Amino acid sequence: MNHHHSLKLRIFVLFFLGLFLLTSKQAAAANNTDQPMFWTWLDYRPTSNFDSLCREMQYLGIDGVMLNAPTPDDYRVAIPIAHKYGIKVVAWLWTLNLEHDREQILKEHPEWFSVNRNGKSLADTTAYVGYYKFLSPVLPEVKNYIKEKIQSYCDVEGLDGISIDYNRYVDVVLPTTLWPKYHIVQDREYAAWDYGYHPVAIQKFKDQFGYDPREQKDPASDLKWRQFRCDQITDVANMIADVVHASGKVMAASPFPTPKMASRMVRQDWGKWKLDMVFPMVYSNFYTEDPSFIRDCTIENVHDKNKMTTLYCGLMASDSDVMFTEMDEALNHGAQGIAIFTVNSIRDPKIKEKFKNYTAQAKAKKLANNGVMPIVGKNRVERDPFKKEGIMNLITAKIQQLVSGSETSSNLPAVKLSSFKKVASYDVTERYLVSDKWSNKKFHVTFYFYGGILSGWNVDVAT
Repeated sequence: MNHHHSLKLRIFVLFFLGLFLLTSKQAAAANNTDQPMFWTWLDYRPTSNFDSLCREMQYLGIDGVMLNAPTPDDYRVAIPIAHKYGIKVVAWLWTLNLEHDREQILKEHPEWFSVNRNGKSLADTTAYVGYYKFLSPVLPEVKNYIKEKIQSYCDVEGLDGISIDYNRYVDVVLPTTLWPKYHIVQDREYAAWDYGYHPVAIQKFKDQFGYDPREQKDPASDLKWRQFRCDQITDVANMIADVVHASGKVMAASPFPTPKMASRMVRQDWGKWKLDMVFPMVYSNFYTEDPSFIRDCTIENVHDKNKMTTLYCGLMASDSDVMFTEMDEALNHGAQGIAIFTVNSIRDPKIKEKFKNYTAQAKAKKLANNGVMPIVGKNRVERDPFKKEGIMNLITAKIQQLVSGSETSSNLPAVKLSSFKKVASYDVTERYLVSDKWSNKKFHVTFYFYGGILSGWNVDVAT
């Protein structure tokens, strides 16, 4: 009798367990399609009026926030406020470049920091800016440290997920528009900015491949060495994803514009990351300054992202109409939503009103198409810069400024350009010579194709 009862009980328990697993799996799947279409990144300060910010987001049609708060307890305060306005909260966390505990780690574990090709560690050297203090992803101690940190955020009740940022190395190449700021030209990979040479990483690579990458004539062109470093970053991302998923939360990231570009620029091969959502930072003003960059990246990302991942597009918010053109480029070519950096940048009441209408229309369009944004227009990457009218206009305007020595291109005398003649081609760089027929001045126009798409350009006076 007892045996019969216990068997029934076991069958009963197994049935319910199966049902539970099925429903939790369905819940996780539903969770993914159920994500907000419009997001913003936001820094949370305990002193800020978060309630009024949430009200503003709700008005604009932004239903998700990637929130960067100093401690798990700050999220415990913020989440109920966001939920009051129907806004989902994901913790926006810096992983390999620490934000909130940088000084402590520098003091206690200087051996944890990333090392460049010159053998210099970030513990005692600077790359671009003081706050670039990246940890080496190859060290088990670093991984354990990050894992525990992530778990402490996953324990916050009501938090929807984790979105990782700075899960990469130092930029071996900066976007072209930032070069003048740092007085540098990065037409190829230079040793000072080429990171991932921690002694433990070198040893691990030697054990695996039988040679020291530093002995190569050009370590930058060694594809095995590049991929090895990408894989160290992927390991960290997927370790985090496992913790997040085990906590029943969604996993997201905001990497560089495309997996191919990101692999090249910061060793982020993010198509291999186990993400539920991805928010690539496709900030055209850093790269080509033209919306066609967003279209190219989005088309590429649809193909190169992980199959399990929903693609969004991270864009710069601004008080200008360009923002709407950029959102169109992303949503018409495969992005399922938008994240803006950041809601605080939209100040003009007219733009706010327009944004509110835009989000409402986009959500309706997505809903009417079974929850997927329809592809609009020609859907292939344009790799020929000369076919990009917007970019050629920007280049002509730049030449005009250089001819006249004035910063403003309005009221400047027109230039008459000769045909472009290719004079150099190396790595991802193509350089052309062009002259202005009126002034007889010559110029070099340089194009950069990181990840195989037009990702930057430059104009110099040819001497």
